[in-house]
Amino acid sequence: MTTQPTTSATNQVTLDTDVVVIGAGPVGLTLANLLGVRGHRATVLEARAELIDYPRGVGLDDESIRTLRTAGLWERIEQFTVPHHVVRLVNGRGQVLATNDPQTQEFGFPRKHGFNQPVVDRELAAGLDRFPGTELRFGHRVVGIEDRGDHVCVTAERVGPDGATETVEVTGRYVVGCEGGGSFTRKWMGVEFEGKSPSTRWVVVDVENDPIGSPNVYLGADPKRPYVTIGLPQGIRRWEFMLHDDEPTELVEDRAFMNRLLERFVPDPDALQIINQRTFTHHGRVATSFRQGNVLIAGDAAHLMPVWLGQGWNSGMRDATNLAWKLSAVLRGDAEDALLDTYTTERHKHAADMIEVNMAAGSIMKMKPLGGWIRDRVATALNVVPTWKSYFTELRFKPMPRYAEGVVVDQVTLEPGRARPGLRGGRLAPLVDSAGETSPVGLQFIQPRVNTAEGRDVLLDDVTGDWWALATWGTDPTAFLSPADLALVRRHDIRLLAFVPETQREWAEKQYADAPVPVTVVGDTSGALKRWFDVRACGLVVLRPDHFVAAAALNQQAPQALAAVAAAGSLRTDAAAPADTPAPTPAETSAEMGALA
Repeated sequence: MTTQPTTSATNQVTLDTDVVVIGAGPVGLTLANLLGVRGHRATVLEARAELIDYPRGVGLDDESIRTLRTAGLWERIEQFTVPHHVVRLVNGRGQVLATNDPQTQEFGFPRKHGFNQPVVDRELAAGLDRFPGTELRFGHRVVGIEDRGDHVCVTAERVGPDGATETVEVTGRYVVGCEGGGSFTRKWMGVEFEGKSPSTRWVVVDVENDPIGSPNVYLGADPKRPYVTIGLPQGIRRWEFMLHDDEPTELVEDRAFMNRLLERFVPDPDALQIINQRTFTHHGRVATSFRQGNVLIAGDAAHLMPVWLGQGWNSGMRDATNLAWKLSAVLRGDAEDALLDTYTTERHKHAADMIEVNMAAGSIMKMKPLGGWIRDRVATALNVVPTWKSYFTELRFKPMPRYAEGVVVDQVTLEPGRARPGLRGGRLAPLVDSAGETSPVGLQFIQPRVNTAEGRDVLLDDVTGDWWALATWGTDPTAFLSPADLALVRRHDIRLLAFVPETQREWAEKQYADAPVPVTVVGDTSGALKRWFDVRACGLVVLRPDHFVAAAALNQQAPQALAAVAAAGSLRTDAAAPADTPAPTPAETSAEMGALA
């Protein structure tokens, strides 16, 4: 069976969907949900007959939670997580060398959560049922892609009811390959997959009814045999063991061998109920480009990284977050197609950095006896120095996403397309915050709890929404905007916010009630917003739909900041109304969450 796109009387091709997503893993499902929340159509093609049911990813970051909340799914997924997963690196004697126990909740949640991927993937798939324009098709193996300039045609094979193989064609404006490390889409693009794949093999074992009960994570840097043991939700315990070069992979199928691996941890390994057992090899690879024309890649199709810091799943979430709003902006008619070029610009470097950190962590884990002896003594010395100790405790070694190029504005000159630290265009001298940053541009904005006229003690993302926002500290954000600036605000549904101390909120609500564009007054109940602005040389921020800071400036520089962001984001400045898929308000997203529940 073949479906063909239809052509209208005006010679415009009527497409089956807006975005064809190849692969029903967490990245593809999340991307489809984010498109659905923003009113777009997405068709997910999955070669398998069902979702993968064996556990894989086990670590979920606070950044990913923000994405899941944007998708309206966190309330369903939260029950399958363990908040505040603590990670301890221990040597062969069980001595703790380093503890990763970050206490910060700057993005609204504990930094790390443990989770079971299969149940989370099922919730991501179920989330697509909320949207009439999204569809998940199992048993569709993609065998061809044709980029026709104004749209893409994807050819898939499926087995029909009579057992015969059928050919199906699905057309969309864009295609995103999320089908894993062996990605057909990446190979079709012809881009290099640079990096290396160490020959070291690991066996992962998941058991029911956790026989230990320790709720956190231990990385065992044992020179005799490195291992990992993890407490997971729903009473699951995971172990990972490195296999030696002289141990054939088939050996892991021998229960007696597995029992010997487990006997140092439990008194009766033979009584364990194994629910998953697999062997894998760590990879560290990244594609040279994540886009070719109307075809893009995300997740493992774009980059592979070792599991040490639990960043494979989360890096895929960052891809989906970054790409979803850009696809939406182009599909809405808000931005030119050139916006999609910034996807590779922004995500490639961070993915490559994460791979390097994970590879380094693996090297520390696998040190031989002499290297391990040196490592242990170095770690002991580092633990004595508070600043060095906090480097591990607070997860500072993990590079936070920071976009130096792309949809960001140079804080020095308000030049679009790049970010540099410091602000010299106003009266304030550059300041350095506690993390050593002199500019917030390109970093995620914080998410404290706040008060507004519509809600008390709510997370800031519920107020800013999942589209553009312009926020000022202590004043009316429209004060310095011209009629042309206000037209741009209306054109792109930019939400205007005034951050004020909670003590001034009621006054500000009355004062700004007659603003030419609605202004949401946000009461800073904890002082977190005040502290944020206090150590940065700015009073205004432009927030992107993914909650990253696109621009930071003095309040009086609002017109220049808006213009620079519009240029960096290839935003259209004409007076035409947005397309028929406006960004949902936080209330609409909450309603969708309620409908799913």
